[in-house]
Order: sequence, then C-alpha cells, then structure tokens
Amino acid sequence: MMFADFFYSKSVKLAKNIKVPLVSYGCNCRGECVDPRSCSCARLNGNDIPYVHKDGGRLVEAKAVVFECGPHCQCSSTCVNRTSQHGLRYRLEVYRTSKKGWAVRSWDTIPSGAPVCEYTGILTRSEDIDSVAENNYIFDIDCLQTIKGLDGRERRPGDLSSLIDLDERKSEVPEYCIDAGSLGGVARFINHSCTPNLFVQCVLSQHQDIKMAKIMLFAADNIPPLQELTYDYGYVLDSVVGVDGGCNFVAGDFFAKRNIEVQVCHERMLI
Repeated sequence: MMFADFFYSKSVKLAKNIKVPLVSYGCNCRGECVDPRSCSCARLNGNDIPYVHKDGGRLVEAKAVVFECGPHCQCSSTCVNRTSQHGLRYRLEVYRTSKKGWAVRSWDTIPSGAPVCEYTGILTRSEDIDSVAENNYIFDIDCLQTIKGLDGRERRPGDLSSLIDLDERKSEVPEYCIDAGSLGGVARFINHSCTPNLFVQCVLSQHQDIKMAKIMLFAADNIPPLQELTYDYGYVLDSVVGVDGGCNFVAGDFFAKRNIEVQVCHERMLI
C-alpha cells in the first residue's frame, strides 16, 4: 500500500547492514503456557506469565520487558504468551484533525492492557540516520532508559541483570532505532499526549537483544470508540512532567512539521 512517498507496512523491515540474532531454544510447554514454574519464558518474566486470556489477551501490567514465546517454543500459536504477535485486532482509522494534522482512533472499544499496534518501520543503526532534524518519525529503541529509570522515567518491574549491565550503561545512547519516515504502520500517525491512553512496551520473542526490542503500544485504559489514541513521546506514562505539574513536551513545532508531511489520504484501517 502506498501514499505519495510513504509505504504502509505491517512489519518491521531491516536495513541492509542489520542482522537480528535468533535464539535457538524455547519453552517445552504443550498447548498453552500455564505453569510459570516449568515454563522457561515465564521464568524470564520473573516467574510470571504476563498476560491473561480475557478479550483475546491482556497485559496485566507494564514491565521492563515482556518475554514472549518464540519460534522455537513448543507451545501452540494460540498461547497467551504470544499475545502481541497476532497483528491488529481493532479497526483503526487514520484521520485528519483541525490542529494536529493526522491522528488515529479506533472504531471499536479497546480494553485496558490490550495490544493495539506495533511501531513499524525500518530497523537501523541510529548513527546511520541522515537528516534526523527533518524526520519526525524516528523511534529510538531506548528500552534501557526505562529499565534504569533515567531521564525522569519510571522504573518498571523486571530483573534484566542477566541481559544487561546497568552500571556500565548508565549513559548509553540508543544504538538502534525504527525509522518510519518513508515506511511504517499506523503507529507513526499516533500523536503525543501528557495524559495518554496508550503506553509503550518493549517485547522480545525472536531474540533477546534488548537494544533491538519490538516496540508495542498497549491500552493504558479502557478506550471507547472514536477517542483519539495517544502515547507519551517521553516513552512512559507520567514521565514528562514539569515542576508546575505540567507537561514539558513542546509539541507546536513537531505538529507543524507533521502538517507539512506528505499528503497521505484519509486512510481507514479496517483490519
């Protein structure tokens, strides 16, 4: 699907110099993963299965990282610990607003904890991005920032000491990013809010490299139909707050640039 200079893609594409590591092992569960004591993926989640079955799978709480079952796991494709891997389940619409340019809403009610969409684009090294100032659709994969609670971000539950050295990476700049400037999905049109109804969640299933984690947007509340979908560009809920209790994010220039964006037609995602 193409609109002017933008190509719609449901999945992340890899830049030519990017190779994603693959894990060669998985859990030995049969059917559904139900026992966190015997499931190796559940052990990575702190001896916990992070999803419940209700409404096709809901995330119980935001975590540092969610480890889902992957290609080498013995569980079924319908296992609840594969919840974010099933694509769009709600009818999302990209529409034009009067003040902020493009925005996204759902025609359906979205329950709290449900996966809404993945931030897709081209996975590339941050150092290889040209004209960053002119590209408003670069998503730094900076999960480490949230894990360590840096830059005012809330630390989320989850022990990832086996994957990262928190002391040695205190000032690490994100090595990888997702560039949705010319190729991406519906998530690139979702606007910022200091009172968002979505939150960002890092997810790993194909590999365990936190620097190349999948970026998913989940519902933070029960979202009624036709309410604009938003997330905090500061990455987590309540993370960009000023001394006066207001939001520090300066959105004017950003949204002005988005209004100059290629003239994407009024696209309705009825998937």
